[in-house]
Amino acid sequence: METPNLPAIRALRPAWNKRRIVGQKRPLKPKHVWAIRVRLELAENHRDLALFNLAIDSKLRGCDLVKMKVVDVMASGQIKERASVLQSKTQKPVRFEISEGTRASLARWMREPLMVGSEYLWPGRFHERLHISTRQYARIVRDWVTSIGLEASAYGTHSMRRTKVTQIYKKTGNLRAVQLLLGHTKMDSTVRYLGVELEDALAIAEAIEI
Repeated sequence: METPNLPAIRALRPAWNKRRIVGQKRPLKPKHVWAIRVRLELAENHRDLALFNLAIDSKLRGCDLVKMKVVDVMASGQIKERASVLQSKTQKPVRFEISEGTRASLARWMREPLMVGSEYLWPGRFHERLHISTRQYARIVRDWVTSIGLEASAYGTHSMRRTKVTQIYKKTGNLRAVQLLLGHTKMDSTVRYLGVELEDALAIAEAIEI
């Protein structure tokens, strides 16, 4: 007796984006940045403070930030004022500044016992992991934003990348500078990334009273 070919039965899974906010993640506002910094300083969480400050300054993607090495930010025993990192996505270098506060937090983190002999800036806590993973970094960012009462689903690792360039654009309107800082090859990518057209349109609309 032949067995009939019945259609395969698949278990129904909920949509991955159910009850989640999708789309671009919001940048942090200056008051959010300072609120997180103060909390990390009070907790004496030297690693997270250094990671947070460098994430803001470097404007790097999470995959590039977690793989940064000590030599990327240090030369002759001193923290550099400017650094350069090769981007994984484009295979092109991008330069960024390291502000005074970030240099101080990095120097303090370098003195931690966990950093002795470490090649990577953010070493993993297990021997098989040389550095923290992008998933770990995402969890850390989630903890930062929830600690100051923000909605976790509205923010992510790209919030860190967008925070400083958003302020730069608001204060200068210089898209070319933002493009260089983000390491984008095309201006269109920068416009879409910042949501410039929408922001400008909303600003114009808000200025008009009827």
